[in-house]
Amino acid sequence: MSSESKAESKAESKAEPKEAPRRPWVHHGSRRAAGTSPTAPPGSAAVNGSPTREARPPADAAPTPDAPRPDSDAGATPRPSGPQVGHRVGGIPVLPRAAAPKPVPDGAKPGHPSLYFNAELSWLDFNWRVLYQAMDERTPLLERLRFLAITENNLDEFVMKQVGGLKRVLGAGVVKPSLDGRGPAEQLDLVREGVRTMRTRLADVWEEELRPRLAAELDIVVRDFEDLNEEEREHVRGEFTDRIYPVLTPLAVDPGHPFPFLSNMSLSLALMLEHPERRTRHFARVKIPTKLRWVELPESGHVVPVEQVVRHFAGELFRGMKIESASLFRVTRNADVARDEEVADDLLQMISEELRERRFAHVVRLEVEPGMPDDVRQFLVRQLELDEEDLYEIPGLLEMSGFWQIAAEGPWEHRHEPWEPMIPPRLIREGETEDRPDIFTVIRAGDLMVHHPYESFTATVQQFIEEAAADPAVVAIKQTLYRTAEHSRIIAALVRAAEAGKAVAVLVEVTARFDEADNMEWASVLEEAGVNVTYGLVGLKTHAKVALVVREEENEIRTYCHIGTGNYNSETAQIYADIGILTARPEIGRDAVNLFHYLTGYAPDQQYEELIVAPRDLRRALIARIEREVSHVEAGRGGRMIMKMNGLDDPKVIRALYAASAAGVQIDLIIRGQCRLRPGIPGFSENIRVRSIVGRFLEHDRIFWWENDGSPEVWIGSADWRRRNLDDRVEVLLPVRDKRIRKRLRKTLRFALRDNQRAWELRPTGEYVLCEPAPGERAIDYQSRMLKAVQKRRRKVDDRWNASR
Repeated sequence: MSSESKAESKAESKAEPKEAPRRPWVHHGSRRAAGTSPTAPPGSAAVNGSPTREARPPADAAPTPDAPRPDSDAGATPRPSGPQVGHRVGGIPVLPRAAAPKPVPDGAKPGHPSLYFNAELSWLDFNWRVLYQAMDERTPLLERLRFLAITENNLDEFVMKQVGGLKRVLGAGVVKPSLDGRGPAEQLDLVREGVRTMRTRLADVWEEELRPRLAAELDIVVRDFEDLNEEEREHVRGEFTDRIYPVLTPLAVDPGHPFPFLSNMSLSLALMLEHPERRTRHFARVKIPTKLRWVELPESGHVVPVEQVVRHFAGELFRGMKIESASLFRVTRNADVARDEEVADDLLQMISEELRERRFAHVVRLEVEPGMPDDVRQFLVRQLELDEEDLYEIPGLLEMSGFWQIAAEGPWEHRHEPWEPMIPPRLIREGETEDRPDIFTVIRAGDLMVHHPYESFTATVQQFIEEAAADPAVVAIKQTLYRTAEHSRIIAALVRAAEAGKAVAVLVEVTARFDEADNMEWASVLEEAGVNVTYGLVGLKTHAKVALVVREEENEIRTYCHIGTGNYNSETAQIYADIGILTARPEIGRDAVNLFHYLTGYAPDQQYEELIVAPRDLRRALIARIEREVSHVEAGRGGRMIMKMNGLDDPKVIRALYAASAAGVQIDLIIRGQCRLRPGIPGFSENIRVRSIVGRFLEHDRIFWWENDGSPEVWIGSADWRRRNLDDRVEVLLPVRDKRIRKRLRKTLRFALRDNQRAWELRPTGEYVLCEPAPGERAIDYQSRMLKAVQKRRRKVDDRWNASR
C-alpha cells in the first residue's frame, strides 16, 4: 500500500463509526411553540459581589484621518434586553465575572498588581461569554444547545490544564505571586469558586431553558426514566438487554479487587451493595457507555439518558446483592504534565510517555450528583486522593457531550443558515479553461488575501498545496503543521508530492496540546512517503502558519508562500475566522527559506528582511512600534493603534500600552479571549478600549494596525500578545504591503469596532457588558457584515463574467 493510500485509509478509519448512529430527532417535523419561552431563572451571582469603584469608563477617542475609526457608538449603552445572566448596574445587565481586580492605590507604578486581571479568572470570564450564546434568544435553538456543549468542553479543558497546573505548582511549594499579586493557593480557591458557579449555571440553562424549549418547539424530549410509563419501561428494558448490558463491566472493590482505574472525563455509577445473608457492604463501579448517549423511546423524538437506564437496571449486573445506593460521578485528570525537552534523547518517545503519564495523571476534580450518600463521597475522595474542595456537586446531567449529536442532527430551521464559503474573485474559474490562469499565475499578479470561513479554505490554501503537489514545475514544498484535519487532503497532497520525487519538508508540532497522538501518527505517514519530517525546536513550540512552494520557471527559481493566522485544517476553517495571504514577493520567499532552514537545521541567528519572527524579534518589534506612536503624539501628530487578537497577557507589552495610553495614544483592542490589561484606569489606560466579539464563528485571526502618522503599518500572523507566544513559541508575523489588502483589513477592523450586536465591552471592574445600537443607529453584526461583504464581491465578479460571455 502506498503512503498516500495509508493516509486516505487512516482518515477513513477515523471517520468510520463503530455503530450506525441512531437519530430519533431527524425523521419528524418540528413545530414552533406559541407564546413566550420559559422564563430564565435568576442569574447566578457574580463571583465578586461589588464592582471596583475607583476607575471610570474609557473616554471616546477621535480617530486620525486615514485610520479605521473607532465605532461611532464607542460609548454605546449595553443591551438592556436578553436573558439575565449576572446582575444589573444602573438597569444594565452584565455577565457574572470571575475576575477580581484590586483597587488601584494612589501613586501606583505601572507594574502594580492592581493594574492587571488574573489570567485564569479572565479565561473563565471568556467562557461566560460563550455560555451567553446558549442563553441568547437571537441564537437558533439547536445552536444554543451546541454552545452549551462547547462551554462544558471548554470548562473541562480549563480544569485539566489550569487547575491541574495550579495544584502542581502548589505541590512543588511555589509561593511566587502572579502578575495580579495572588499566590497559587488564593488563585486556586478563586478558580474553584468560578468553575463551580459556571458549572451550576450550565445545569440551570439546560434544565430550565433549553430542555423545555426543545420539547415545546422541536418535539425533542429528553425524558427522565422515573417518568416513563410501563410500556416505555419495557421498551427500554429491551434496549438495555440488547445494546447496553453487553458493553458494561461491573467492577467490585474488595481485597481481591483493587479500586479501578477511572479514565479522564469518564462518567461512572458508584454503587453501594449489601450481601443479604452476610450483611457485608461492598463498593462497585460501572462505567457509563456515553457513546450510546441516548436511548430511544417508542415515541418519535423522545429519548432517555443512558446513565439513567444503567442505574435503573443495575440490579441485572449484581444478582443476589441488594443495592443500597447508585450515584453518578465524573472525574477530571490533570493535563498539565511536566516536560523537559532539554534532556530528552527522543522527542517522540518523550511525548508518548507524556501521553501515557497524562492518562494516569492525578485526578483534580470529582463531580457528583446531589443525591450521593456522604459515605460514598468520602470513599471516592479518599481513593482519588483529593481535597474536599475538589468535590463539585452538580445538579442535572453530569455530561453534556451528547448535545453535539442533537444539535447536528436536528431540524435545519433551528440551526444557523448553511454557509458555503465563497471563492475569492481572482480565483473564480481558475484553471477551468486554457485561458484561465493557474493559482501560481494568480499569485504572481499580486498578493491574495483569503478570509476564512467567509472565503473557501479548500479552494485557496488547500488548492495551493494540491496544485503544487501535482505541478511538474514545483521542485520543493515546505510547510508547518500544528493541527490538521482528520481527513486531511493536505497531508495526502504532501505524500503525493514526495512520492513524485519532489523535495518535501514538514515541521509537525508533536507537542500541540491534545493533538499529540494525531500529529505523531501523521508524522509517521509522511515519513513513510519519504517526507523530511522534523518535530520542532527544543524548548519551543512551532505555532507559525507558513507554507513555501519552490517552483522552476524559465530556468529560474521562484518562491510562493502562504502565511496565515490559522491552522492548515479544512474542518476548523469552516468555523474559525482566520486570515491568510498568498504571495510571490521574492523577499518573503527568501525569508521563508531562511525560516525553514532555522526550523530544520541549526541557524539561531537567521536573518529576515520582512518577516517578524518570535521569540527573537517579536516583542522588541511590538514595543518599538508602540513607542513610535508615542513619539507621534509627543510631536503633535496624534497616535492610533487597533489590534485584533485572541489574548493579551504579556507584562512588558501591557506596560508599553499603559505608557502609550498615558501619553495620549488612542488604542482599541479587540480581544476574543483572555485579557490581563485593565482598560479605563485614570493615568494608565483611560485611552484604551477593549472589546470582545463572540458569535457563530470563533474569532481567531490576528490583525495589528499602527496608524504611524498617516502611513499605516499593518501585520497579520500567528501570534497573540501573550508571554507564551513571545517567549516559548516560533511565531511569524507578515507586514502587509499591498494597498488593496490594507484597505480590506481596515474595513474589517471598522466593522469589528462598530459591532453592536455580538460585541462585549470590558469595564475596569472586569465586567463585560453587551453593547446595543444607540437610539436611531442601525444594528451592526460584524460576522453577518463580513458574510455580506464576500457575497457582494462574488456578485460583482459573476456579473462581469456573464456580461463577457
